[in-house]
Amino acid sequence: MPKMRTHKSAAKRFRVTAGGKIIGRHTHRSHLLTRKSAARKRRLGRPLEFVGGDAKRIERMLPYHAK
Repeated sequence: MPKMRTHKSAAKRFRVTAGGKIIGRHTHRSHLLTRKSAARKRRLGRPLEFVGGDAKRIERMLPYHAK
């Protein structure tokens, strides 16, 4: 059976912690920042933990990185 391939763009965007959680970045943080509040921009700058269906989909794209 052939090796599974890692989805390279997903590997660049997400990382898996030692406990198996998937961490990535928030969306809406790249432009049109003047209309967003400072609190919102601070919140969007923090890492995001993916749960549920999003996490399952990312785990499939990273077969050798998931727990």
